[in-house]
Amino acid sequence: MNEGALFLIQVLNGLQLGVLLFLLAAGLTLTFGIMDFINLAHGSLYMVGAYLCATITLWSDSFLLGVLLAIPLTGLVGLVLEVVVVRHLYHRDHLDHVLATFGLILCMDTLVHLIWGPEGLAIPLPQWLDGQIPLGADLVFPTYRVVIILAGLLLALGLYLLVNHTRVGMRIRAGASNRTMIGALGVDIKLLFALVFALGATLAGTAGMLISPITEASIGMGNAIIITAFVVIIVGGLGSVKGAFVAAMLIGFIDTLGRSYLDDLFGLFMSADAAENSAPAISAMLIYILMALILVFKPQGLFPPKVR
Repeated sequence: MNEGALFLIQVLNGLQLGVLLFLLAAGLTLTFGIMDFINLAHGSLYMVGAYLCATITLWSDSFLLGVLLAIPLTGLVGLVLEVVVVRHLYHRDHLDHVLATFGLILCMDTLVHLIWGPEGLAIPLPQWLDGQIPLGADLVFPTYRVVIILAGLLLALGLYLLVNHTRVGMRIRAGASNRTMIGALGVDIKLLFALVFALGATLAGTAGMLISPITEASIGMGNAIIITAFVVIIVGGLGSVKGAFVAAMLIGFIDTLGRSYLDDLFGLFMSADAAENSAPAISAMLIYILMALILVFKPQGLFPPKVR
């Protein structure tokens, strides 16, 4: 495989990581931007979506049906969680948010363990998704990864249209700017918050559904990626969907291309073994270095929402 083909594959891998990060970070940035609520348990909703999809897929022998049914079920789980737990924390400070949602992580991990057991659930793909697409003379790319990219981009477009071109989106944007004012104008704040939280849960769960045929659904699968999702919303700007999309793509490409090409760069001035060992660690550090630079030079993020 030539260098151009290898580079194209890494770009597609970066795009796949970017759309998954966006789906996870979009709900997180809406929740924090509108409700001023820090939800560490957002990654648990990513896990719940994966397990619901896996269960329905294995029961029905249809991955497409599993996704279609698991999406509203994950939104319902998010809605119940908001009404039962989260709603009572809005007027508490951020430390209480962190402690309470960390407790939710432990509770949800334990609940998943009790329901599905300690072993992960693998999701079989239908034959039409479990293949490869030729992209050139010596270049192929898995069909399902292309589907992830297209589905993620379509969901990003749908979220953009919802937020910017619908009445509900107008209220969401108004809530991000001045929730006290929209409450005074007669908007039901409790209902708006519940809808935003359910939407965020649905997006996070969809990301879990899309990645689980590759990694399988497993306990705690969202606990690591949620850290990267927080980096995305800090870089993009808290409460900004546009910022979350741009930052997710940027971080996806930095992480993927860094892991592929940093060892070649380091090999110019260090031994091959040292370069191979240090490149993955430096690549993982790059996204946090980017976050630190953003916090120093533009602490509101690349695309901060308009706030009056």
